[in-house]
Amino acid sequence: MIDAVRHPLLARIESPADLRKLPDSELPALAAELRGYLIESVASVGGHFGAGLGVVELTIALHYRYDTPYDRIVWDVGHQGYPHKILTGRRDRITTIKTRGGLAPFLRRAESEYDTFGVGHASTSISAALGMAIALQRRGDPRNVVAVIGDGALTGGMAYEALNHAGGSGADLLVVLNDNGMSISENVGGLDRTLARLRAGESGESGPHPEALFEELGFAYAGPVDGHDLPALLRALRETKQRRGPRLLHVVTTKGKGYPPAELAQIDYHAVGRFDPARGMTRGVAGPPTYSEVFGDWLCDMASEDPRLVAITPAMREGSGMERFSREFPERYFDVAIAEQHAVTFAAGMACEGAKPVVAIYSTFLQRGYDQLIHDVALQNLDVTFAIDRAGVVGPDGPTHAGSFDLSYLRCVPNMIVMAPADENECRRMLATGFRFGGPAAIRYPRGGGCGVAIDPVLRELPFGKAEVRRHGRRIALLAFGCVVAPAETVAAELDATVVNMRFVKPLDEALLVELARSHEAFVSLEDNALAGGAGSAIGELLAARGIEMPLLQLGLPDAFLEHATREELLAEAGLDADGIRRAILARFPRLAIRSSGRSSTASPS
Repeated sequence: MIDAVRHPLLARIESPADLRKLPDSELPALAAELRGYLIESVASVGGHFGAGLGVVELTIALHYRYDTPYDRIVWDVGHQGYPHKILTGRRDRITTIKTRGGLAPFLRRAESEYDTFGVGHASTSISAALGMAIALQRRGDPRNVVAVIGDGALTGGMAYEALNHAGGSGADLLVVLNDNGMSISENVGGLDRTLARLRAGESGESGPHPEALFEELGFAYAGPVDGHDLPALLRALRETKQRRGPRLLHVVTTKGKGYPPAELAQIDYHAVGRFDPARGMTRGVAGPPTYSEVFGDWLCDMASEDPRLVAITPAMREGSGMERFSREFPERYFDVAIAEQHAVTFAAGMACEGAKPVVAIYSTFLQRGYDQLIHDVALQNLDVTFAIDRAGVVGPDGPTHAGSFDLSYLRCVPNMIVMAPADENECRRMLATGFRFGGPAAIRYPRGGGCGVAIDPVLRELPFGKAEVRRHGRRIALLAFGCVVAPAETVAAELDATVVNMRFVKPLDEALLVELARSHEAFVSLEDNALAGGAGSAIGELLAARGIEMPLLQLGLPDAFLEHATREELLAEAGLDADGIRRAILARFPRLAIRSSGRSSTASPS
């Protein structure tokens, strides 16, 4: 519960209706309390941090000026949403955010009537708000609709599609541009230069006015306004609210505002673990390298060997482990902003002219560039390597960031090869294999640390399309893809089963599978991917095509969107930890699952 002595105004705010009862003069004091409460709350549990601190005054002003939830406020990039959650009835639950059964990490319609549109990815707010505005207009409903876009979201192509439509639609819509000069990393590109001119107050005597970009699209432009000056914000919102048609209010904010360490290190404080607000974040105990770090080191090593390598990211330098590469090879590093579709086709264009592009991208973000992956890369059989981070079960970021579908949506695409590593050294070898393949290649790997396996400094490839038998057993063969190899080995030792590190989802090691089918009585496939259309389905299709009648138990992620929880909790919930795998096998094959008699042998990894 909130401390009413330390936060007397905020303790009285159970909903925006309570906020609107306050006089204007008390709002700056409320902002100070809200910012302090946000700092101590997020510091106690971790979560997205800097973006929320930057929109404290803006959030207060919007809920004060508009009659929410009757009026619709649509937020972009949901990590801006923590102050909004606190003011809309979720104040005392904010410390449960991103935990199992707690508040969702982003905005979610099912969680609150104030969350008018679910969001986890960027650049969606204007499209959604325009749809709402036109639907309301069609039924004669006079309520207001506001889209709040920012924290880099205006760099995404979808935002421009929506601006183009909205500007010519005549819809009654306000777009608030939260301009903090950042996304997760620094903003990049021509638009940022235009906004910088507006922030600097350049009048445009020597050229077109910067605001002409929006006015020519059909928006009435207002601003820029200091996003931390509540009286100025309230005046600007009152004036724009009185107008009709498409309007854009340019609000300038500072990411991390009010917490000096976050203002000075905006990238580091975008998202945080638990920390002491008095000391700031401190470096934790070093563990095994994360898969992202393994990729980043491989990228630099391969770039040193092959001058054709170029690396592309859609605004995820830090998350994808590319900081070192961006420093050591700046002329070969391309941050294209939050523009996944462009990233993929940009890579295709580079490949056409002899470059060897590596696209570093999260599994769920590649979904946004799927058409480009098919039409612009795979159809033309271009030499593009996709390093797919955050694959499979991701954890606290919830369903918007769960990489549950990539094996399914990748393996159906002609010309693609698809790999999933069992450990960090195998990830390095797969990256080398995919890079040297000469066509479209995808290596998908999980979030977080590896298994502690020693990493070979040599850039060795894997035998193409070949699986690895980790353990020779009897009757049942466990066919594991990626991170579920380790629990499969544990269960196989107990049940005297064979365990195979499949390595390649496409192409499958058909010869080995046919051989195992002759010497075993049942197969069990394991993957941290949706069962529908996944790696287990590929095995089933192969058996059917070869006319092999073999019982196949497919274990993977359920046909549901995974809620936010720890990665370990979600794997256990899906039955992909050792206990769940064991239970499923014993339930399906009780006669075959004979416990180890000591006659098994373990193969040496190749």
